[in-house]
Amino acid sequence: MTTTLPKIAIAGAAGRMGRNLIELGRAADDLALVAAFEAPGCALLGQDVGQIAGVGTLGVPLRSDADLAAADFDVLIDFTTPAATLAHLDACVALGRAVVIGTTGFGDTRAAIDAAANHIGIVFAPNMSVGVNLCFKLLQLAAQVLGEEFDVEIVEAHHRHKVDAPSGTAVRMGEIVAAALGRDLATCAVYGRQGQTGPRDRKTIGFETIRAGEIVGDHTVMFAGAGEVIEITHRAANRATFAGGALRAARWLAGRGPGCYDMQDVLGLR
Repeated sequence: MTTTLPKIAIAGAAGRMGRNLIELGRAADDLALVAAFEAPGCALLGQDVGQIAGVGTLGVPLRSDADLAAADFDVLIDFTTPAATLAHLDACVALGRAVVIGTTGFGDTRAAIDAAANHIGIVFAPNMSVGVNLCFKLLQLAAQVLGEEFDVEIVEAHHRHKVDAPSGTAVRMGEIVAAALGRDLATCAVYGRQGQTGPRDRKTIGFETIRAGEIVGDHTVMFAGAGEVIEITHRAANRATFAGGALRAARWLAGRGPGCYDMQDVLGLR
């Protein structure tokens, strides 16, 4: 396909997020969806991705990840698994193509993303929602204003299929609050409570995780002090909010130089 529009490819295109990306990408008049990939062995390989997403024929077949290196695109949008994303990232570094990463659960492998960003542009965010990223900014402000006199608890809920806990978004919320309070989340986080835990240490940041049904994604950060409670909450009604943010990131990233960016950069919230 010959086009002057930024050319977008989608990894994990047959999954929940992939189908949302296809649906919104099809409707975007400032992006061109040119390629889509899935793991080798996927039963849907070869089918038109528009048919897979239920939006009509788009003329873009679902291809194996093994074909990624032969595809012509400007930005890859990746919501897959850490192992798959890192493999895609290696291919994109070799090709000189930018990547939007919405995959979570990387843990200690985050260093590979930072290394790749020396060569290509990357937007890496635990949550692509515009609303969630606004909440990140509000959390920083709230923690700075409320200070040490408020206990901080983070509650997140997702669908029963989510495999990592707590969510990457919840962890990022904790990191933002901890940094604003001058704490290290690695040493002050408490993940769930059971039994005789004793009085709460005010320096801790608590996390509670819910996995149930088809909850798309709910996050609440509670600041509880003497006589008042402040809550900052975001609830996602469907995955379109994440897909829309990822496409916005792809628009912003197209043609940009090497570096590891996040949605705060994309939205101008720095």
